[in-house]
Amino acid sequence: MTTHFYENPVFLEHKVPEGHPERPDRLKALNLALEHPNFTELKRLEALKSDEDLVLLAHTEEHLRSIKRAIPDGDDINQIEADTYASPLSLEAALTGIGGAVAAVDAVFSGGADNAFVAARPPGHHAEKDKAMGFCFFNTVAIAARHAQKAHSAERVAIVDWDVHHGNGTQDIFWDDPSVLFCSTHQMPLYPGTGAKDETGVKHNIVNAPLSPNSGSEHFRDAFRSRVLAALDNFRPDFILVSAGFDAHHRDPLAQINLVAEDFDWATGRLMDMASKSAGHRVVSLLEGGYDLQGLAESAGMHILRLLRG
Repeated sequence: MTTHFYENPVFLEHKVPEGHPERPDRLKALNLALEHPNFTELKRLEALKSDEDLVLLAHTEEHLRSIKRAIPDGDDINQIEADTYASPLSLEAALTGIGGAVAAVDAVFSGGADNAFVAARPPGHHAEKDKAMGFCFFNTVAIAARHAQKAHSAERVAIVDWDVHHGNGTQDIFWDDPSVLFCSTHQMPLYPGTGAKDETGVKHNIVNAPLSPNSGSEHFRDAFRSRVLAALDNFRPDFILVSAGFDAHHRDPLAQINLVAEDFDWATGRLMDMASKSAGHRVVSLLEGGYDLQGLAESAGMHILRLLRG
């Protein structure tokens, strides 16, 4: 397998207040893990800043303007909402994350890569059409899906979100769009409070698989098989995107799901099997949550290694 890995130093320049869980150290921990010889075949590329117009594939113009207004001058950090903050380079970081995601989509559709991982921050899956929330400015995975449709004529795009927090923003954006299947495993109850099984979208293209607090590997894998993989098998996507949060790891401080790194390896393998059936192996994965540095490094490392080895 040819796996592209998109990164940029600007992702470290999205600054948050001291003690905030979504901090630059997350990427530093992942980069340390990637120094292992297992990753020598990983093709590491620089993500480039996207045009602002790409934001409008998934968001309103007013939302883009509101984010631009929130960017501070000097060394200040502005609070956008309860737990979402902006520093002087935050907009550049967010746009560069979009640029990396779009480049990854282009690479897998052109045949330059089989799959890709975008190690960007801030994350994106909580951002709704017109609202920033949950550490997220723009919904990068939604923008990547729309780009695949617009630039590569993708007809059936699947987004699989295994972050421990429900991807309410992605659900909001694709609620009534049957060309996109959104599947999510997540803890419930937990922030942001959405993601019940009966939230199915207007066209039943939303598939939620909520997990009770203290669920472990067996519960996760059962839900993934019965809800997510079954939906993917029926949908037969021609492209799979992953909102890859690693905060369902048992070490993570923000939730109570007890997964281990091997669970993410297993889930990645199942998605790659599915992509081989109908999507020409095309998988693009975007970093979302994961706030314990050891848990993140181990889990993301095994996820990326599975992408690399097939």
